[in-house]
Amino acid sequence: MVVLALAMFVALSSCAVGCSGNTNSSELKLWRVEDQPLSVQLAAIFKEMESLKCEQTTLQQQHNALTQMHISSHQKRAQKKVAGTHILTYSPNYIEVDNFQSSVEDARRRGDPCFHYTVLDQTWRATNTTSKLKMCDRQVDWKGWYRLFYKGKSLQMPERCVPVNKCGTNSPLWLSGPHPRIRDGIVTRNVCGTWNKRCCAFHSTPIKVKKCPGNYYVYQFTKPTSCYLAYCADINTLVCGRCRRNQSCVSRDKINWRCKTNRISSQKIHFFASYPAQINGKLNRIKYSKVLVNVGRAFDRRTGVFRAPVKGIYQFFFSTQTTIKGLKTDLWLVINNYWVAVSRAHVPRSYSVGSTSTYMTFLRRGASVYVTHNCGNSWATAASMTITFGGSLLLQSK
Repeated sequence: MVVLALAMFVALSSCAVGCSGNTNSSELKLWRVEDQPLSVQLAAIFKEMESLKCEQTTLQQQHNALTQMHISSHQKRAQKKVAGTHILTYSPNYIEVDNFQSSVEDARRRGDPCFHYTVLDQTWRATNTTSKLKMCDRQVDWKGWYRLFYKGKSLQMPERCVPVNKCGTNSPLWLSGPHPRIRDGIVTRNVCGTWNKRCCAFHSTPIKVKKCPGNYYVYQFTKPTSCYLAYCADINTLVCGRCRRNQSCVSRDKINWRCKTNRISSQKIHFFASYPAQINGKLNRIKYSKVLVNVGRAFDRRTGVFRAPVKGIYQFFFSTQTTIKGLKTDLWLVINNYWVAVSRAHVPRSYSVGSTSTYMTFLRRGASVYVTHNCGNSWATAASMTITFGGSLLLQSK
């Protein structure tokens, strides 16, 4: 590019000389960078580098401006205005996803109310609020799920009786049952309204509640039975919004709340069972009918299947005994329909041979484990305990 620019400059200069009438100018040679001293060449290169840097900076500024415009347009579409209060509809679809893994995670969460709810931030709903203007939630067209906020901070419905004329209404609505745990999923809870010194003077329409990761709750509100009734937001539960993921928000009197660290109580899981008869050929699943140990009741003698009750590290063992000369006998440990370990016995001569195998692995809650008899002949009696299956939980995980 530098060479071309200099060449054009020389060409124009030679044209100017020729037009002045100097006939000797026709023999001018083209001025090139490579023919110039080293200092001149370096100066031309540095000038070209500065030009490229300037172009790169301009392109980056244009890219940032377009990105900011794109994000702003998404935020404006996410805003709604209901009853004079700004309500934001939260959805991961409003967040730019720049990798495939995030897209898969978003698809998995699609439809979960913990990630698709409407933020209800109305200060008059707080349990410490009294106003002359009485609100009625029967006049609200409730749709979908809602999460309660107070001045931008998350909180939850009260689980205790709220005095009349609080929460910006005549009869405050409170949750007459406890909030659910995460493993409870979506539950239905009754709602009571306070009036005439009676905590549950009004039995309003039940609502649905779900606890979400991050110590917050979402509610599927419904229209109350009459006016003036309105759902309350317990100002005392603001502390719950500061609880970490490994904590729960607890209260004895439903007034004073605090964050409590969850402690995993390690479950004791042990089982040992035997099959008191012979097995010939293939048997898809051995039903060990004689169960000697079943702590935690995770082994089902009717099906021969062990199901992991908790997430953690487990160890299993299984055995066989064969007596037929030249016959190979295989027992396989099957986890979630995958054959993972074999117990094999092979009799070269006329005597009995036994085999025991162990296997240690990590299992998620609900994983299935059983033993299949793939081939050969296994021998056992009611007293021999030669065809066995057992296991234990070694370490429970969070």
